[in-house]
Amino acid sequence: MARQPEVFARSLEPEEAQRLVKITRSTRDRVRLRRSGIVLASVQGRSAREIAAMFAATEGYVREVIHAFNDSGFAALSPKWRGGRPAKFGSAAREQICRIAACKPAELGLPFTTWSLVKLVGYLAEHAWIKASTETVRQILRKEGVSWQATKTWKASKDPDFIPKKTRILDLYDHPPADGRVICVDEFGPLNLQPRPGRGWFPRGRPARLRATYTRTKGIRHMFAALDLATGQMFYRFRDRKRWPQFLDFCKQIRRRFPTGKLYLVCDNCENCENDQVPSCENDQVPSRAAV
Repeated sequence: MARQPEVFARSLEPEEAQRLVKITRSTRDRVRLRRSGIVLASVQGRSAREIAAMFAATEGYVREVIHAFNDSGFAALSPKWRGGRPAKFGSAAREQICRIAACKPAELGLPFTTWSLVKLVGYLAEHAWIKASTETVRQILRKEGVSWQATKTWKASKDPDFIPKKTRILDLYDHPPADGRVICVDEFGPLNLQPRPGRGWFPRGRPARLRATYTRTKGIRHMFAALDLATGQMFYRFRDRKRWPQFLDFCKQIRRRFPTGKLYLVCDNCENCENDQVPSCENDQVPSRAAV
């Protein structure tokens, strides 16, 4: 078999040679780096066999790269990605998969409450005539922005005067009155002391032991807290009970802390305090809970 004639890259202008060297030093694309290196080695006078040994390629591949560069120039150095095979499922199938995944299984007459990928794939194959693997379904859901999340709850107020009250409170936040202070008051509880296991240095296999069951010998506590929106300062008090006398006493402490000006207290719904009919605090110059 006759030896193939040698093939070399065409002669380059000084600007083209500098551009080729810059590509070999700066590109991050492996294919472009390899092709530019092959062309640069050919410009330096190396044969196709020598270049193939340098880049661990076949001699035929080296010749193709050099011929392509001689015909198309620097455009031949960039890889032409074909994008792989076409997608197996079109937009309609993907939309149906996402729609079924968002449905509750009980609404479809199924005896379980949540989808797993295996159950979803089985339902799609049986009822939607979409046969796909669990990994394919997972990728489709992820690409469409559908993820596995815990169900969250929300609450809406049944108070017919909710909107006026909310508007009044937001107006206090946005436009604080010049004749007083806006203070947010809330309560938290019941609180109780619980043992925490913690960590420490012990012999291997013999850690310190703590009983899983415990008795609340000290009872429980409740906390009343207030936040001054003007300064960002918060103060609080602990009490044994959470009734209107304790709340009224906390309001009096707020008045003693701010003895001058009006106090605009923003409170949530405290069931125990509301049911006990909080009396007015006009003598102490603190608005009652019903007036807030």
